[in-house]
Amino acid sequence: MTFFDTASSSAAPSAAPSSTSSRQALRRRRLLALAATAALPLGARAQAWPAKPVKITVAYPPGGVADTLARVLAEKLAPVLGQSVVVDNKAGASGTIGMDAVAKAAPDGSSFGFAAISPLVLSPHLGKVPFDPARDIVPVVSVIASPVLLLGTQALSARDFKALIAAAKAQPGAIRWATSGPASLGHIVLEQVKAGTGADITHIPYKGGGQQITDALSGQFEVLSVNASPAIMGHIKAGKLYPLAAGSPQRLEALPDVPTLAELGLPAANLASVFGLFAPAGTPEAVVERMNREVNRLLQQPELRRQIASADNLPTGGSAADFAKMIARESAADARIIKAAGITSDK
Repeated sequence: MTFFDTASSSAAPSAAPSSTSSRQALRRRRLLALAATAALPLGARAQAWPAKPVKITVAYPPGGVADTLARVLAEKLAPVLGQSVVVDNKAGASGTIGMDAVAKAAPDGSSFGFAAISPLVLSPHLGKVPFDPARDIVPVVSVIASPVLLLGTQALSARDFKALIAAAKAQPGAIRWATSGPASLGHIVLEQVKAGTGADITHIPYKGGGQQITDALSGQFEVLSVNASPAIMGHIKAGKLYPLAAGSPQRLEALPDVPTLAELGLPAANLASVFGLFAPAGTPEAVVERMNREVNRLLQQPELRRQIASADNLPTGGSAADFAKMIARESAADARIIKAAGITSDK
């Protein structure tokens, strides 16, 4: 995820170390890969890559926004790289399983991962993860930001954000806010709204987004926070859900009358999910630089930008170094939010 219009101190994500034997084996593989590439001049290293097919591990199930975009990137990268680019889905544990596969892959430039930054900036602060986000994963390039929408259901009488907060203050605890789970991005937004307004709102955590949307449409709670998607936009257009605010750097084209949370005086709650490409630590710098360069070029293509916009997402891009810095800032900010709100993996 990312904050818009906020400043956070920089700190590296923390995680519990994996076993000594597995970490030593991982280091040996990386040293061997680095030694092999170090023997070549920088230009030769870049020209030699990729010498075999490239795999992108998607940390989510097939069919979602992340999977769809990863497959589009794979299709467009293949002719540019001169090698086939395949997508492999490894879903589970909010993206942690897929990112663990990336962390443990050989750092020879043949393995990349596509995921939100949540497994790196949220999960490590809630318990053990099987990799060290700061040491085992290399950010390659930010690809998209997926805005978070705050929506009202048929059970909510308020039709704008200020009326929602007024209702929550008038009846403490009566407003129920559903998210896709404890410590999800939607939960972080809720905690920031509560902290910024002083409203007493009840958190209703779900295990994923499917049942959350089903219950929202039947008015089982008053409010939900969810990432923008064509399906969600369809429910809004049909009048089944009411947009109250958006976490985005600017108002969305599809919802021009809906203010951002920053506009409403809550910049710390103005959050969006950021998805990007990652590589195993030890991947040659020349490989990371070229993949970054090629993806940035693709993100400038009008056709791809239209595809991203059609799913109500925003293209990002930028340098690998800036992506890494943003992840470090987010990790530090999330650690503070999780501690202050007393968030755990089960509440």
